Amino acid sequence: MSELLLIAASGLAREVLAMVRSNGPFDVIGILDDDEDKLGRVVDGAHVLGPIRDALNFPHALLLVCIGSGSGREAVVMRLRTLGLDEGRYATAIDPSVQVPEGCMIGRGSILLAHVSMTASVTIGNHVVAMPGVTFTHDDDISDFATFASGVSLGGNVHIGRAAYVGMNASVRERTSIGANATIGMGAAVLTDVPAEETWAGVPARVIKRGNSPALEGIQ
Repeated sequence: MSELLLIAASGLAREVLAMVRSNGPFDVIGILDDDEDKLGRVVDGAHVLGPIRDALNFPHALLLVCIGSGSGREAVVMRLRTLGLDEGRYATAIDPSVQVPEGCMIGRGSILLAHVSMTASVTIGNHVVAMPGVTFTHDDDISDFATFASGVSLGGNVHIGRAAYVGMNASVRERTSIGANATIGMGAAVLTDVPAEETWAGVPARVIKRGNSPALEGIQ
């Protein structure tokens, strides 16, 4: 059984703990978090051992970044890379209820919780998080650090950009692209391509924010 360190004492870390303790191939030896107030605390039986840089002190342990924000996960991975930790140090955590058909690929550092579904030729990048009940259909292409809340459904040939976020129970039409760092609101129905850095919501979904500025045509 491989030793595993979780990074961030978060709700996602608690979900991963529950998953791997039930049926996982990992022995969770602790959590690393930069919040000094959390040092020494116990999170669902796992001790917060120190700051994130202490990953260097556990050379035989695999790592899993349990930060809900894709951009937050990316920032931590980039920090650790500067300290000399490469992608080979990251685990991949997949709930046993998840079937991975032949031809589907899942990258390092990704977390797939209960009842995530994949059909055919789905490609999931590194450090992707999919909450329970997410559906990926044929030829979906998911970039690194993307995040999917519970109940998201993607049609076939959908591309999700780097660190994009798709909210709870949102649906994305087939052959549609969502740009890097875009945000899709919960319950949205995405029928057309979403540019990078934009926030879309509604049924059908439309832009409500571009970067830090509200869109005039957005939902009021």
